[in-house]
Amino acid sequence: MENLIFSLNATLPIFFTMILGWFFRKVGLMDEAFVKKMNKFVFQAALPALLFQDLATVNFFEVWDTTFVLFCFSATLISILGVTALSFFLKDKSIQGEFIQASYRSSAAILGIAFIQNIYGNAGMAPLMIIATVPLYNVMAVVVLSLMKPQREPLNRQLLLKTLKGILTNPIILGIVAGMLWSLLKLPVPVILEKTVKNVAVLATPLGLMAMGASFEVKQASSRLKPAIVASVIKLVVLVAIFLPIAVHLGFRQEKLIAILVMLGSCTTVSCYIMAKNMGHEGILTSSTVMLTTLFSAFTLTGWLYLLRSLAFI
Repeated sequence: MENLIFSLNATLPIFFTMILGWFFRKVGLMDEAFVKKMNKFVFQAALPALLFQDLATVNFFEVWDTTFVLFCFSATLISILGVTALSFFLKDKSIQGEFIQASYRSSAAILGIAFIQNIYGNAGMAPLMIIATVPLYNVMAVVVLSLMKPQREPLNRQLLLKTLKGILTNPIILGIVAGMLWSLLKLPVPVILEKTVKNVAVLATPLGLMAMGASFEVKQASSRLKPAIVASVIKLVVLVAIFLPIAVHLGFRQEKLIAILVMLGSCTTVSCYIMAKNMGHEGILTSSTVMLTTLFSAFTLTGWLYLLRSLAFI
């Protein structure tokens, strides 16, 4: 019972915060324009501040783990390649790009940090997991959505340069790099700077979760339901079942294992829908998968946490 309570305490506050976002949208406290602005604020300001705060105040050489970073990168790449191979069995090839992206791309930044903070009180190994996965998420999403459009077009130099610029100027990546450099150079963190950054950083998790909850459109879930269910099962169960035992075998424990679990088995990120729509895709499969994975990850993540806790791995 103690392990179950631990798991519920780690997961339920996060999903109740998301439900609050959905509720606030329904009662009119939030509208579409406000939610977009809130998402933008979290992505461009609060989340980078949180990542900077957690990295700038630690000894980078003590927290860096090459094996962990390589595992996160390799597991993500293999997942993408595996899901891509499965996508060729879809009868409707127009949804192939959406299916691939929705099946592999996690809410690694916001949910990863939220889970680890909820359990350990800080971002833990989430920044290193983000370094290993977020650039790969973005690059492969652009490649997949470009090559597998409903109206197929070849990649061009302009699109690749735009993608590269987007990665290099990604606020999350910039926050991590700034924190890493601050730590490597052993620069002091003045009290005024520390408190100012903390005031912004503390907003990242609650605002990000409420914005995710407020973004859902339940009515769209009935369309493209079958492929959305398949993508959701892959996202929440299959990838975790394949790679989590390998992570345990390699000796990862505590916050490293939690970061890997969230990387593999958290819900599909809302930004998948935005990217799919902006790149000429229908978007219904993506939004349905986001909704389904967000709903059911409350149960699957609780189950995975309970299992890891019962086996004394966390």
